Amino acid sequence: MKVHLRMVGCRLNQSEIDTMARQFSALGHEVVDAPESADHFVLNTCAVTEEATKTSRKIIRGFQRANPNSEITVTGCYAQIAPALVGQLPGVRHVIDNGSKSGLVAQITGEEVDIFDIEPIERRALPGMLGRTRAFVKVQDGCDNSCTFCVTTIARGAGRSRSIADVLREVNYLHASGYQEAVLTGVHLGSYGHDFGDDSGLCHLVQALLRETDMPRLRLSSLEPWDLAPDFFALWDNPRLSRHLHLPLQSGCDATLKRMRRNTCQAAYRALVTAARAAIPSLRVTSDVIVGFPGESEAEFAESERFIREMNFGGLHVFRYSSRPGTPASRMKNQISNKVKKARSSRLLALSEALEREFAADLRGKLAPVLWEQVSGATPEGFINLGYSDNFMRVRAIHPRDLSNVIAHVELGAYTDGVIHGTVKEIVPERYSHSGPIPEAFVEGSAIDGIAPL
Repeated sequence: MKVHLRMVGCRLNQSEIDTMARQFSALGHEVVDAPESADHFVLNTCAVTEEATKTSRKIIRGFQRANPNSEITVTGCYAQIAPALVGQLPGVRHVIDNGSKSGLVAQITGEEVDIFDIEPIERRALPGMLGRTRAFVKVQDGCDNSCTFCVTTIARGAGRSRSIADVLREVNYLHASGYQEAVLTGVHLGSYGHDFGDDSGLCHLVQALLRETDMPRLRLSSLEPWDLAPDFFALWDNPRLSRHLHLPLQSGCDATLKRMRRNTCQAAYRALVTAARAAIPSLRVTSDVIVGFPGESEAEFAESERFIREMNFGGLHVFRYSSRPGTPASRMKNQISNKVKKARSSRLLALSEALEREFAADLRGKLAPVLWEQVSGATPEGFINLGYSDNFMRVRAIHPRDLSNVIAHVELGAYTDGVIHGTVKEIVPERYSHSGPIPEAFVEGSAIDGIAPL
Protein backbone atom coordinates (compact mmCIF):
# COMPACT_ATOMS: atom_id res chain seq x y z
CA MET A 1 0.00 0.00 0.00
CA LYS A 2 1.18 3.52 -0.79
CA VAL A 3 0.30 6.00 1.97
CA HIS A 4 0.40 9.79 1.98
CA LEU A 5 0.47 11.39 5.45
CA ARG A 6 -0.34 14.98 6.32
CA MET A 7 -0.89 17.01 9.47
CA VAL A 8 -2.31 20.38 10.49
CA GLY A 9 -1.42 22.09 13.74
CA CYS A 10 1.09 21.60 16.51
CA ARG A 11 4.32 19.69 17.03
CA LEU A 12 2.39 17.02 18.89
CA ASN A 13 0.47 16.32 15.68
CA GLN A 14 3.80 16.23 13.84
CA SER A 15 5.16 13.71 16.33
CA GLU A 16 2.11 11.49 15.87
CA ILE A 17 2.27 11.61 12.07
CA ASP A 18 6.00 10.80 12.12
CA THR A 19 5.30 7.78 14.31
CA MET A 20 2.63 6.60 11.88
CA ALA A 21 5.12 6.94 9.01
CA ARG A 22 7.60 4.73 10.83
CA GLN A 23 4.89 2.17 11.59
CA PHE A 24 3.66 1.99 7.99
CA SER A 25 7.26 1.62 6.75
CA ALA A 26 8.04 -1.09 9.30
CA LEU A 27 5.09 -3.09 7.93
CA GLY A 28 6.47 -2.81 4.41
CA HIS A 29 4.13 -0.10 3.13
CA GLU A 30 5.46 2.86 1.16
CA VAL A 31 5.09 6.40 2.47
CA VAL A 32 4.86 8.68 -0.59
CA ASP A 33 5.23 12.43 -1.00
CA ALA A 34 2.93 12.77 -4.05
CA PRO A 35 -0.78 12.59 -3.13
CA GLU A 36 -1.76 11.41 -6.61
CA SER A 37 0.29 8.23 -6.19
CA ALA A 38 -1.26 7.23 -2.85
CA ASP A 39 -3.73 4.42 -2.22
CA HIS A 40 -4.53 5.72 1.25
CA PHE A 41 -4.43 9.17 2.84
CA VAL A 42 -4.08 9.91 6.54
CA LEU A 43 -4.72 13.40 7.90
CA ASN A 44 -4.03 14.40 11.52
CA THR A 45 -6.25 17.43 12.05
CA CYS A 46 -6.31 20.48 14.31
CA ALA A 47 -9.25 22.39 15.78
CA VAL A 48 -7.53 25.12 17.79
CA THR A 49 -8.91 27.81 15.45
CA GLU A 50 -11.68 27.98 12.87
CA GLU A 51 -8.98 28.51 10.25
CA ALA A 52 -7.40 25.18 11.22
CA THR A 53 -10.67 23.32 10.67
CA LYS A 54 -11.13 25.04 7.29
CA THR A 55 -7.61 24.00 6.32
CA SER A 56 -8.35 20.40 7.35
CA ARG A 57 -11.49 20.30 5.19
CA LYS A 58 -9.59 21.80 2.25
CA ILE A 59 -6.85 19.17 2.50
CA ILE A 60 -9.40 16.34 2.62
CA ARG A 61 -11.09 17.62 -0.55
CA GLY A 62 -7.67 17.96 -2.17
CA PHE A 63 -6.91 14.32 -1.34
CA GLN A 64 -10.13 13.20 -2.97
CA ARG A 65 -9.38 15.18 -6.12
CA ALA A 66 -5.81 13.85 -6.29
CA ASN A 67 -6.99 10.24 -6.29
CA PRO A 68 -10.77 9.66 -6.20
CA ASN A 69 -10.26 5.89 -5.79
CA SER A 70 -8.18 6.15 -2.64
CA GLU A 71 -9.35 5.86 0.96
CA ILE A 72 -9.04 8.70 3.47
CA THR A 73 -8.55 8.30 7.20
CA VAL A 74 -9.01 11.38 9.38
CA THR A 75 -7.94 11.68 13.00
CA GLY A 76 -6.92 14.46 15.40
CA CYS A 77 -8.77 17.16 17.26
CA TYR A 78 -11.17 18.19 14.47
CA ALA A 79 -12.14 14.54 13.97
CA GLN A 80 -12.66 14.29 17.72
CA ILE A 81 -15.03 17.23 18.13
CA ALA A 82 -16.93 16.95 14.81
CA PRO A 83 -16.79 13.28 13.71
CA ALA A 84 -20.14 13.34 11.88
CA LEU A 85 -19.19 16.39 9.82
CA VAL A 86 -15.77 14.96 8.99
CA GLY A 87 -17.27 11.60 8.05
CA GLN A 88 -19.50 13.26 5.45
CA LEU A 89 -16.58 14.77 3.55
CA PRO A 90 -15.79 13.19 0.16
CA GLY A 91 -13.59 10.10 0.25
CA VAL A 92 -13.47 9.77 4.04
CA ARG A 93 -13.70 6.10 5.02
CA HIS A 94 -12.39 6.17 8.60
CA VAL A 95 -12.76 8.78 11.36
CA ILE A 96 -10.57 7.84 14.31
CA ASP A 97 -10.79 9.69 17.60
CA ASN A 98 -7.77 10.82 19.61
CA GLY A 99 -8.22 8.01 22.11
CA SER A 100 -7.80 5.40 19.37
CA LYS A 101 -5.13 7.24 17.38
CA SER A 102 -2.20 5.19 18.67
CA GLY A 103 -3.74 2.12 16.99
CA LEU A 104 -4.58 3.86 13.71
CA VAL A 105 -2.03 1.99 11.59
CA ALA A 106 -3.14 -1.35 12.99
CA GLN A 107 -6.78 -0.48 12.27
CA ILE A 108 -6.03 0.41 8.65
CA THR A 109 -3.67 -2.47 7.86
CA GLY A 110 -4.96 -5.20 10.16
CA GLU A 111 -1.36 -5.73 11.29
CA GLU A 112 0.59 -4.81 14.39
CA VAL A 113 4.32 -4.23 14.75
CA ASP A 114 6.78 -3.06 17.37
CA ILE A 115 8.95 -0.74 15.28
CA PHE A 116 11.66 -0.81 17.93
CA ASP A 117 12.28 -4.51 17.29
CA ILE A 118 13.01 -4.36 13.55
CA GLU A 119 16.56 -4.90 12.36
CA PRO A 120 18.92 -1.89 12.20
CA ILE A 121 19.42 -2.29 8.45
CA GLU A 122 15.69 -1.67 7.98
CA ARG A 123 15.85 1.48 10.08
CA ARG A 124 18.51 3.22 8.06
CA ALA A 125 16.14 4.52 5.41
CA LEU A 126 13.77 6.23 7.81
CA PRO A 127 15.43 9.64 8.36
CA GLY A 128 16.06 10.12 4.64
CA MET A 129 12.61 8.88 3.78
CA LEU A 130 10.98 11.33 6.15
CA GLY A 131 13.38 14.13 5.20
CA ARG A 132 14.06 14.99 8.83
CA THR A 133 17.02 15.46 11.13
CA ARG A 134 14.86 16.33 14.16
CA ALA A 135 12.43 13.80 15.60
CA PHE A 136 9.33 14.88 17.51
CA VAL A 137 8.72 12.55 20.45
CA LYS A 138 5.30 12.57 22.08
CA VAL A 139 5.75 12.07 25.81
CA GLN A 140 2.45 13.42 27.11
CA ASP A 141 -1.12 14.01 25.92
CA GLY A 142 -4.18 15.81 27.24
CA CYS A 143 -4.49 18.64 29.75
CA ASP A 144 -6.09 19.13 33.16
CA ASN A 145 -6.20 22.92 32.93
CA SER A 146 -9.27 24.87 31.88
CA CYS A 147 -8.18 27.86 29.80
CA THR A 148 -11.43 29.44 28.66
CA PHE A 149 -10.39 29.77 24.99
CA CYS A 150 -9.00 26.27 24.49
CA VAL A 151 -10.79 23.46 22.67
CA THR A 152 -7.78 21.15 23.00
CA THR A 153 -8.78 20.03 26.50
CA ILE A 154 -12.15 18.98 25.07
CA ALA A 155 -10.53 17.21 22.11
CA ARG A 156 -7.56 15.61 23.88
CA GLY A 157 -9.01 14.80 27.31
CA ALA A 158 -7.27 14.56 30.66
CA GLY A 159 -3.49 14.68 31.02
CA ARG A 160 -1.64 11.39 30.72
CA SER A 161 2.06 10.57 30.39
CA ARG A 162 4.09 7.85 28.72
CA SER A 163 6.46 5.91 30.94
CA ILE A 164 10.09 7.04 31.11
CA ALA A 165 11.16 3.59 29.90
CA ASP A 166 8.98 3.89 26.81
CA VAL A 167 10.34 7.35 25.96
CA LEU A 168 13.94 6.17 26.45
CA ARG A 169 13.31 3.26 24.13
CA GLU A 170 11.97 5.51 21.39
CA VAL A 171 14.73 8.12 21.66
CA ASN A 172 17.44 5.44 21.53
CA TYR A 173 15.73 3.94 18.49
CA LEU A 174 15.59 7.32 16.75
CA HIS A 175 19.24 8.02 17.49
CA ALA A 176 20.19 4.63 16.06
CA SER A 177 18.14 5.55 12.98
CA GLY A 178 20.32 8.61 12.41
CA TYR A 179 18.39 11.46 13.99
CA GLN A 180 20.51 14.10 15.68
CA GLU A 181 17.83 15.86 17.75
CA ALA A 182 14.78 14.76 19.73
CA VAL A 183 12.07 17.31 20.51
CA LEU A 184 9.88 16.38 23.46
CA THR A 185 6.24 17.28 22.81
CA GLY A 186 2.94 17.20 24.65
CA VAL A 187 -0.29 19.14 25.07
CA HIS A 188 0.87 20.23 28.54
CA LEU A 189 4.48 19.10 28.60
CA GLY A 190 5.21 20.66 32.00
CA SER A 191 2.65 18.34 33.60
CA TYR A 192 4.56 15.23 32.53
CA GLY A 193 4.43 12.65 35.32
CA HIS A 194 1.74 14.41 37.35
CA ASP A 195 -0.65 11.54 36.59
CA PHE A 196 2.01 9.24 38.09
CA GLY A 197 2.08 11.35 41.25
CA ASP A 198 5.45 12.90 40.34
CA ASP A 199 5.29 16.70 40.49
CA SER A 200 8.86 16.89 39.10
CA GLY A 201 8.18 14.36 36.36
CA LEU A 202 9.51 16.42 33.45
CA CYS A 203 12.75 17.09 35.30
CA HIS A 204 13.16 13.37 36.01
CA LEU A 205 12.39 12.48 32.37
CA VAL A 206 15.01 14.89 31.03
CA GLN A 207 17.58 13.64 33.55
CA ALA A 208 16.92 10.07 32.39
CA LEU A 209 17.30 11.05 28.73
CA LEU A 210 20.60 12.80 29.41
CA ARG A 211 21.83 9.83 31.42
CA GLU A 212 20.56 6.89 29.35
CA THR A 213 20.58 8.09 25.73
CA ASP A 214 23.27 9.52 23.49
CA MET A 215 21.01 11.72 21.35
CA PRO A 216 23.29 14.71 20.58
CA ARG A 217 20.57 17.33 21.03
CA LEU A 218 17.44 17.38 23.18
CA ARG A 219 14.87 20.13 22.88
CA LEU A 220 11.68 20.89 24.78
CA SER A 221 8.71 22.10 22.81
CA SER A 222 6.03 24.42 24.21
CA LEU A 223 6.00 24.59 28.03
CA GLU A 224 3.20 26.24 29.94
CA PRO A 225 4.81 28.80 32.32
CA TRP A 226 3.93 26.96 35.51
CA ASP A 227 4.41 23.52 37.08
CA LEU A 228 8.21 23.71 36.69
CA ALA A 229 10.35 22.62 39.65
CA PRO A 230 12.54 25.37 41.22
CA ASP A 231 15.73 23.64 40.11
CA PHE A 232 14.45 22.83 36.63
CA PHE A 233 16.76 25.22 34.75
CA ALA A 234 19.86 23.68 36.35
CA LEU A 235 19.39 20.87 33.82
CA TRP A 236 20.91 23.17 31.20
CA ASP A 237 24.32 22.64 32.75
CA ASN A 238 24.36 19.80 30.23
CA PRO A 239 25.07 21.33 26.80
CA ARG A 240 23.01 18.69 25.00
CA LEU A 241 19.88 20.58 26.07
CA SER A 242 19.05 23.22 23.46
CA ARG A 243 18.98 26.82 24.67
CA HIS A 244 15.44 27.58 23.56
CA LEU A 245 12.27 27.73 25.65
CA HIS A 246 8.83 28.40 24.23
CA LEU A 247 6.69 29.65 27.13
CA PRO A 248 3.15 30.56 26.00
CA LEU A 249 2.02 33.82 27.61
CA GLN A 250 -1.23 34.42 25.64
CA SER A 251 -1.59 37.93 27.12
CA GLY A 252 0.63 40.35 28.99
CA CYS A 253 -2.33 41.88 30.83
CA ASP A 254 -3.32 40.40 34.18
CA ALA A 255 -7.01 41.18 33.71
CA THR A 256 -7.07 39.36 30.37
CA LEU A 257 -5.12 36.43 31.81
CA LYS A 258 -7.72 36.12 34.55
CA ARG A 259 -10.56 35.91 32.00
CA MET A 260 -8.51 33.36 30.07
CA ARG A 261 -8.15 31.39 33.32
CA ARG A 262 -4.42 31.09 32.84
CA ASN A 263 -2.43 29.96 35.87
CA THR A 264 0.03 32.82 35.68
CA CYS A 265 0.34 36.59 35.92
CA GLN A 266 2.90 39.24 35.02
CA ALA A 267 4.87 38.83 38.25
CA ALA A 268 5.03 35.02 38.08
CA TYR A 269 5.90 34.99 34.40
CA ARG A 270 8.59 37.66 34.85
CA ALA A 271 10.17 35.67 37.70
CA LEU A 272 10.19 32.46 35.63
CA VAL A 273 11.88 34.09 32.63
CA THR A 274 14.39 35.88 34.86
CA ALA A 275 15.36 32.59 36.53
CA ALA A 276 15.68 30.83 33.18
CA ARG A 277 17.90 33.52 31.69
CA ALA A 278 20.09 33.61 34.79
CA ALA A 279 20.73 29.87 34.49
CA ILE A 280 21.06 29.55 30.69
CA PRO A 281 23.42 31.90 28.79
CA SER A 282 22.22 33.01 25.32
CA LEU A 283 18.79 31.49 26.02
CA ARG A 284 16.14 32.32 23.44
CA VAL A 285 12.67 32.65 24.93
CA THR A 286 9.72 32.72 22.53
CA SER A 287 6.02 32.85 23.27
CA ASP A 288 2.42 32.63 22.04
CA VAL A 289 0.10 35.63 22.26
CA ILE A 290 -3.62 35.85 21.52
CA VAL A 291 -5.02 39.21 20.41
CA GLY A 292 -8.66 40.19 20.50
CA PHE A 293 -9.72 37.94 23.37
CA PRO A 294 -13.28 38.83 24.48
CA GLY A 295 -13.25 42.04 26.50
CA GLU A 296 -9.69 43.02 25.54
CA SER A 297 -9.90 46.82 25.58
CA GLU A 298 -7.36 49.14 23.99
CA ALA A 299 -5.90 49.72 27.46
CA GLU A 300 -5.55 45.98 28.09
CA PHE A 301 -3.92 45.43 24.72
CA ALA A 302 -1.49 48.30 25.36
CA GLU A 303 -0.59 46.78 28.74
CA SER A 304 -0.01 43.42 27.08
CA GLU A 305 2.19 44.99 24.42
CA ARG A 306 4.28 46.80 27.04
CA PHE A 307 4.84 43.58 28.98
CA ILE A 308 5.85 41.74 25.81
CA ARG A 309 8.44 44.43 25.12
CA GLU A 310 9.69 44.14 28.68
CA MET A 311 10.12 40.37 28.35
CA ASN A 312 12.32 40.96 25.30
CA PHE A 313 11.28 37.74 23.61
CA GLY A 314 13.29 36.27 20.77
CA GLY A 315 10.13 35.99 18.68
CA LEU A 316 6.37 35.49 18.96
CA HIS A 317 3.60 33.34 17.56
CA VAL A 318 0.64 35.72 17.26
CA PHE A 319 -2.92 34.41 17.00
CA ARG A 320 -6.17 36.27 16.52
CA TYR A 321 -8.72 34.97 18.99
CA SER A 322 -11.00 32.42 17.33
CA SER A 323 -14.25 31.47 19.02
CA ARG A 324 -14.44 27.70 19.47
CA PRO A 325 -17.79 26.03 20.15
CA GLY A 326 -18.09 24.55 23.62
CA THR A 327 -15.51 26.82 25.25
CA PRO A 328 -16.44 29.36 27.97
CA ALA A 329 -14.84 32.21 25.99
CA SER A 330 -17.24 31.65 23.10
CA ARG A 331 -20.09 32.67 25.43
CA MET A 332 -18.37 35.77 26.83
CA LYS A 333 -19.63 39.27 26.19
CA ASN A 334 -17.71 42.00 24.36
CA GLN A 335 -16.43 39.91 21.46
CA ILE A 336 -13.83 41.85 19.46
CA SER A 337 -14.30 42.66 15.77
CA ASN A 338 -12.12 41.05 13.13
CA LYS A 339 -10.90 44.47 12.05
CA VAL A 340 -9.54 45.23 15.52
CA LYS A 341 -8.01 41.75 15.86
CA LYS A 342 -6.27 42.12 12.52
CA ALA A 343 -4.82 45.53 13.46
CA ARG A 344 -3.54 44.26 16.83
CA SER A 345 -2.08 41.17 15.21
CA SER A 346 -0.17 43.30 12.71
CA ARG A 347 1.31 45.39 15.54
CA LEU A 348 2.54 42.37 17.46
CA LEU A 349 3.89 40.65 14.35
CA ALA A 350 5.95 43.74 13.61
CA LEU A 351 7.14 43.74 17.22
CA SER A 352 8.03 40.05 16.94
CA GLU A 353 10.21 40.72 13.89
CA ALA A 354 12.00 43.53 15.71
CA LEU A 355 12.58 41.39 18.81
CA GLU A 356 14.01 38.54 16.73
CA ARG A 357 16.37 40.93 14.95
CA GLU A 358 17.56 42.24 18.32
CA PHE A 359 18.19 38.72 19.61
CA ALA A 360 20.11 37.84 16.44
CA ALA A 361 22.21 40.99 16.79
CA ASP A 362 23.24 39.90 20.30
CA LEU A 363 24.47 36.58 18.87
CA ARG A 364 26.72 38.15 16.26
CA GLY A 365 30.31 37.00 16.65
CA LYS A 366 29.39 34.14 19.01
CA LEU A 367 29.84 30.42 18.38
CA ALA A 368 26.91 28.02 18.47
CA PRO A 369 26.24 24.41 17.47
CA VAL A 370 24.11 24.19 14.32
CA LEU A 371 22.28 21.10 13.10
CA TRP A 372 22.24 21.34 9.31
CA GLU A 373 18.98 20.16 7.78
CA GLN A 374 19.18 20.72 4.04
CA VAL A 375 21.03 22.20 1.06
CA SER A 376 19.18 24.95 -0.78
CA GLY A 377 21.62 25.34 -3.67
CA ALA A 378 25.25 25.80 -4.59
CA THR A 379 27.73 28.53 -5.42
CA PRO A 380 31.29 28.37 -6.81
CA GLU A 381 32.44 28.40 -3.15
CA GLY A 382 30.34 25.41 -2.12
CA PHE A 383 26.94 24.20 -0.96
CA ILE A 384 24.39 26.55 0.65
CA ASN A 385 23.57 24.75 3.88
CA LEU A 386 20.53 25.64 6.00
CA GLY A 387 19.95 24.57 9.59
CA TYR A 388 19.10 25.63 13.12
CA SER A 389 21.27 26.70 16.02
CA ASP A 390 20.59 25.17 19.41
CA ASN A 391 18.58 28.29 20.34
CA PHE A 392 16.46 27.65 17.26
CA MET A 393 17.66 30.44 15.02
CA ARG A 394 17.77 29.66 11.31
CA VAL A 395 21.35 29.69 10.01
CA ARG A 396 22.85 29.71 6.50
CA ALA A 397 26.45 28.89 5.63
CA ILE A 398 28.38 28.09 2.47
CA HIS A 399 30.70 25.10 2.84
CA PRO A 400 32.49 22.73 0.45
CA ARG A 401 30.44 19.84 1.88
CA ASP A 402 26.77 19.05 1.97
CA LEU A 403 26.37 19.14 5.77
CA SER A 404 22.83 17.73 5.95
CA ASN A 405 22.24 15.90 9.26
CA VAL A 406 25.61 17.04 10.60
CA ILE A 407 26.24 19.20 13.69
CA ALA A 408 28.91 21.89 13.36
CA HIS A 409 30.18 24.74 15.51
CA VAL A 410 29.44 27.97 13.66
CA GLU A 411 30.44 31.59 14.11
CA LEU A 412 27.23 33.59 13.78
CA GLY A 413 27.22 36.71 11.65
CA ALA A 414 24.75 39.11 10.06
CA TYR A 415 20.99 38.54 10.22
CA THR A 416 18.90 39.21 7.11
CA ASP A 417 15.41 38.10 6.09
CA GLY A 418 15.00 35.75 9.05
CA VAL A 419 18.34 33.96 8.60
CA ILE A 420 21.70 34.32 10.34
CA HIS A 421 24.68 34.04 8.02
CA GLY A 422 27.38 31.91 9.62
CA THR A 423 30.86 30.51 9.10
CA VAL A 424 31.54 26.86 9.88
CA LYS A 425 34.44 26.58 12.31
CA GLU A 426 34.40 22.92 13.35
CA ILE A 427 32.43 19.87 12.30
CA VAL A 428 31.43 17.44 15.03
CA PRO A 429 32.91 13.99 14.13
CA GLU A 430 30.65 12.04 11.82
CA ARG A 431 30.41 9.18 14.28
CA TYR A 432 28.07 11.54 16.15
CA SER A 433 26.38 13.18 13.15
CA HIS A 434 25.82 10.96 10.16
CA SER A 435 23.48 10.47 7.23
CA GLY A 436 24.91 7.22 5.86
CA PRO A 437 24.87 3.64 7.14
CA ILE A 438 24.48 3.26 10.88
CA PRO A 439 27.78 2.56 12.62
CA GLU A 440 27.86 -0.38 15.02
CA ALA A 441 28.28 2.07 17.90
CA PHE A 442 24.83 3.49 17.23
CA VAL A 443 23.25 0.08 17.45
CA GLU A 444 25.00 -0.94 20.64
CA GLY A 445 25.14 2.48 22.29
CA SER A 446 28.14 4.73 22.77
CA ALA A 447 29.04 7.85 24.71
CA ILE A 448 28.59 11.16 22.94
CA ASP A 449 30.97 13.89 23.87
CA GLY A 450 32.58 16.94 22.34
CA ILE A 451 29.41 18.69 21.27
CA ALA A 452 29.22 21.45 23.84
CA PRO A 453 28.41 24.95 22.53
CA LEU A 454 31.64 26.92 22.39
